[in-house]
Amino acid sequence: MLRLLLSHAYLGLLLLALTSAGALAESITAASPVWVITDRWHPVRGEADRLIELDAPTRIEEDLSSRLSSDPGRAHVQVRSRLRGDVYQGLLQAYQDVTEAWRLGVAKIPAVVVDGRYVVYGEPDVVRAVDRVEQWRKAQP
Repeated sequence: MLRLLLSHAYLGLLLLALTSAGALAESITAASPVWVITDRWHPVRGEADRLIELDAPTRIEEDLSSRLSSDPGRAHVQVRSRLRGDVYQGLLQAYQDVTEAWRLGVAKIPAVVVDGRYVVYGEPDVVRAVDRVEQWRKAQP
């Protein structure tokens, strides 16, 4: 029963994230933003304008479902209580981030995305990845 409750809540969040992806894409500025898309097993060094951790929804869901009562009614109340506030917002943002990574077509991680168009895969150093993109841009006519 808890699994069914959680799956309904996550489905609603995922649908909201999918409908919000277009709005997020329109907010990309022309200042060549740098995004890092990764997970906890592929750490990246350096600063980025945005960090998308693909495993964030799973981590939040694990925290959300930990230490629940064995009584289904009480567990239901606990989950609903936990979904209020920061946990709900964090889960929503995590699903929006994953949706944005899908929209960008990221195929491997870590990925450093520059200006929403250029992707460097497998480079764990943000500065080196951005340098590679800049070198490539300069070499193009």
